[in-house]
Amino acid sequence: MVVFLLVLVVVLALLGAVHWYVWRRLVRDVTAPGGLARRLGTALVVVLPLLSLAALVSSRAGAPFPVQQAVAWPGFLWLAVLLYLVLALLVGEAVRPLLLARTRRRASAREAGSPPEAVTRAGSPEPEAASVPEAAALEPEAASVPETAGPEPKAPPVPPAPAADVSRRLFVARVVGGSAAAVALGTVGYGTYGVLRGPRVKRVTVPLAKIPRAAHGYRIAVVSDIHLGPILGRAHTQRIVDTINATQPDLIAVVGDLVDGTVENLGPAAEPLARLRARHGSFFVTGNHEYFSGADAWVDHVRELGLHPLRNARVEVPAGFDLAGVDDVAGESEGHGPDFVRALGDRDRARAAVLLAHQPVVIDDAVRHGVDLQLSGHTHGGQLWPGNYLAELANPTVAGLERYGDTQLYVSRGAGAWGPPVRVGAPSDITIVELASKQA
Repeated sequence: MVVFLLVLVVVLALLGAVHWYVWRRLVRDVTAPGGLARRLGTALVVVLPLLSLAALVSSRAGAPFPVQQAVAWPGFLWLAVLLYLVLALLVGEAVRPLLLARTRRRASAREAGSPPEAVTRAGSPEPEAASVPEAAALEPEAASVPETAGPEPKAPPVPPAPAADVSRRLFVARVVGGSAAAVALGTVGYGTYGVLRGPRVKRVTVPLAKIPRAAHGYRIAVVSDIHLGPILGRAHTQRIVDTINATQPDLIAVVGDLVDGTVENLGPAAEPLARLRARHGSFFVTGNHEYFSGADAWVDHVRELGLHPLRNARVEVPAGFDLAGVDDVAGESEGHGPDFVRALGDRDRARAAVLLAHQPVVIDDAVRHGVDLQLSGHTHGGQLWPGNYLAELANPTVAGLERYGDTQLYVSRGAGAWGPPVRVGAPSDITIVELASKQA
């Protein structure tokens, strides 16, 4: 409990510091003190992080689902915007002194190159100098003055007015801040469009030595991390179902993190899964988010929708290989963690084995139990760049196909998004894994 509180304090302090920095650069530095723009900007910098915290905790706090939906869109989107605002503003810190120096040089050049005044104080042209006799006739007293006085001394240079320097700083602050805001909003807008448009189909061929010739070309549709919740609902599920069915797969594997919420709230959103169609059926394994949402209830519900849950279990696929599935490691706290002995311990190792496991981190167990191919998700491919670098620290493979000894691991980037409905540098996908027999 003490560790949790310390982490919470650190996280809140970090969020506070980041929002102060954003307020300073996007509100204080670009608006007039006491003005309407500054008051509105300050209010937003206070309200938006509160909405983000509400979006993060409302589901676990048991808030009514309409409330979860109301805070989810602005709260989660602000987290994505905040990430790219801070990154863009940090780049702006390097650009800011260069822009200031350039504006000062241009101002100095204009001052040095300005022509001398050619008009009098009244604005009329200076009269040409009269000849000496004419001057004497017109102004006798002035003409008789002896020419002993030297040229008038030049006035000392006037330093630049402080107001001019303030104006330049305000101009640079607005350029940098406006550019950062445009980059952040454009990035998040495009990333949101990619999620709401739906996942694209990706095709991968995986050769397996033990697959019989009859199974050559066998197609498994792999979909993970759909993340139905207060933002992604029934329409999102329908897009995924339509995309999968259009590929006409032989088998469908839903490898965890289907939902972020209870069956009561999200059951209707999951209903289109009942229309999944594959020659050898659809299979499901739990992900860590199922254990935040009532895993047992969801396992029963997807079974009602026609999917076959594999909870540390195995089936023989008619094409000539074994399909196994294990519960997610997050289920260990509930006594439902992965059990490889139960799922794979007594099988015929002469047959190829394909394992469904939500998290890639169980690959070592898969290798020890002679799995030929593990299909996973969980990482989202990082979801929001540069999150892929953080994902690499916690996962053996972030996305794609890699080999570990005699076992191959394929990790999908997922079909949805957790938190912000935004993907940057990690587009969503549904993967058609085509098994290739080396005997063919």
